[in-house]
Amino acid sequence: QVDLVESGGGLVQAGGSLRLSCVASGLAFSSAAMGWFRQAPGKEREFVAAISWSGGTTTYADSVKGRFTISRDNAENTVYLQIDNLKPEDTAVYRCAASWSVVTTAHEYSYWGQGTQVTVSS
Repeated sequence: QVDLVESGGGLVQAGGSLRLSCVASGLAFSSAAMGWFRQAPGKEREFVAAISWSGGTTTYADSVKGRFTISRDNAENTVYLQIDNLKPEDTAVYRCAASWSVVTTAHEYSYWGQGTQVTVSS
């Protein structure tokens, strides 16, 4: 059974930072590409960032470039999303997901976590 468990969300003021974590189990983590998506109330799920199995390749949505950083620690089976200069429009549930290549479309991800809520106050 594959489990992806996110943590690190919370309520922060605009301009603040958060680091989200996603711990994987039951998965060949060091062989998997990992991604982060978010979904705000009333909006569609949105790709945020993805990282290759080695960490050597990353890709970001244009809306988060320069503020979000994805990274991973294969020894800890963990992928991170560092979010800086938070904006109210970043408010959403953030979910990590596992795939076998660095892709940006949700249907290409095989496994999903339950998500962690990020709320940014203005």
